[in-house]
Amino acid sequence: MTAQPKFSKPSKIPCRSWSLQALETCPASKDSNGELVPACKGCYATNGNYRFPNVKAPREHNREDWQAPDWVAVMVVELDNDRYFRWFDSGDVYDIRLARKILEVMQQTPWVKHWLPTRMHKLDKFKSVLNSMQELPNVVVRLSSDGVLGETVENATNSSTIVPSREYLTPTMSLCGASEREGKCGTCRACWDKTVSIVAYPAHGKSMLKQIKDIIRTVEV
Repeated sequence: MTAQPKFSKPSKIPCRSWSLQALETCPASKDSNGELVPACKGCYATNGNYRFPNVKAPREHNREDWQAPDWVAVMVVELDNDRYFRWFDSGDVYDIRLARKILEVMQQTPWVKHWLPTRMHKLDKFKSVLNSMQELPNVVVRLSSDGVLGETVENATNSSTIVPSREYLTPTMSLCGASEREGKCGTCRACWDKTVSIVAYPAHGKSMLKQIKDIIRTVEV
């Protein structure tokens, strides 16, 4: 079995991404009661174009493909001309064996700035490998908050959160400005920047905005 990784190129970001199917590979998306955490209930990767079979197919392929013995070597060759790379524009690093392989790819591609957003920091067995990734000078592991009201991950070097509006921003947050650039990163590279502690993403989408209204209403009561 020879690895044949499939890449996506989301219109928003300035680089390629390697991804998996959302929720199916996101064990940390659920709380102790088995319910999706607020940030995952309105997941963009379960709506819109992400529902189409031709969009799902590469992510489903990748779930098997990464287990090939030569996957790390093939990925390193594939990234030869990349300078920025995003892991998981959908899905998460659900398997510790995958996490270790991604770490190897990062170690062997120092010319690439890697950004890996993840919720797997909540599972103890992943902490060591995620810390090893974060220690690399070319890698930013952004720990994702479960909340949608600007809640942050405690003691995280780099993290991200969702905010309903600017009123929820704190001085340590950097607001994603993609919404002001037709949904695109443009020249911004904050997500890949170790000096940017917290990236705050404005809430968007009908399901997410409805959920936030319900949460705020509950809090106010």
